[in-house]
Amino acid sequence: MRARGPAFADKANPDKLRIALLPDENASTLIQNAQPLKVYLEGVLKKPVEIIVTTDYSSMIEAMRFGRIEVGYFGGFSYVLAKSKAPEIEAFGVGVEKGKPNYHSILIATADGPVKEVADIKGKPFAFGDRASTSSHLAPRAHLAKQGLIGDADYKVVHLGQHDAVARAVAAGQVPAGALSEQIYRVLVETKRIDPAKLKQIALSDPIPNYPLTMQSELKRELKDAIKRAFLELKDPAILKSFRVEGIAAATDKDYDVLRDMAKVLQLDIAKL
Repeated sequence: MRARGPAFADKANPDKLRIALLPDENASTLIQNAQPLKVYLEGVLKKPVEIIVTTDYSSMIEAMRFGRIEVGYFGGFSYVLAKSKAPEIEAFGVGVEKGKPNYHSILIATADGPVKEVADIKGKPFAFGDRASTSSHLAPRAHLAKQGLIGDADYKVVHLGQHDAVARAVAAGQVPAGALSEQIYRVLVETKRIDPAKLKQIALSDPIPNYPLTMQSELKRELKDAIKRAFLELKDPAILKSFRVEGIAAATDKDYDVLRDMAKVLQLDIAKL
């Protein structure tokens, strides 16, 4: 059992709450959009809050694993990876959009390019985001596998890091097709950061559990309850917009077993990723 010294007390009830957001878009944009969240949480929790965006998914997983952040807003698969490395991480909330706690990956192609349908991907490059991304790697890769297309055997796997990088590369014709979160794709179109006329949808993945909110289990019970309540009672659309959801519902680890099953379809050994 861990000693209950000053360090333990600090970890159980830190002076400052560090909250990490998944680095699935430009970091400065994410931090700017999260400022209303920071103000809200500081008011409710009576603690300073620091919003953090790590350089990539693996950095966020490691930060949670080694206690450098208290709360993490992970992607589904990056949470599964983090949980496999740090079992003490607790999922407590999930975003709800259009009344559902799930979303889709959208597979897109260059509008005037060689890929007209999923079968045309064979023998060509296909762009994914981060290797630990659910909707920009795991889900679309599993979708392609179900269609008989295996990465590195039937098409060339290209990783571009962030979702918006995938959309831009496909729109520019740098790669003929790729995949990203449908939610992020719609935001990119709405904010005119990509031109939808240069892209076409070729498929949607099966439903994916929305991003989970997680926290360190060693936080004291009163603080954990306060954090969970603050997020579940969140109603301000301006704040929820930073999560690209309409509300937040309670969640547990079991809600993400579907992603563990998806990894099995792809014969991925989560423990080695």
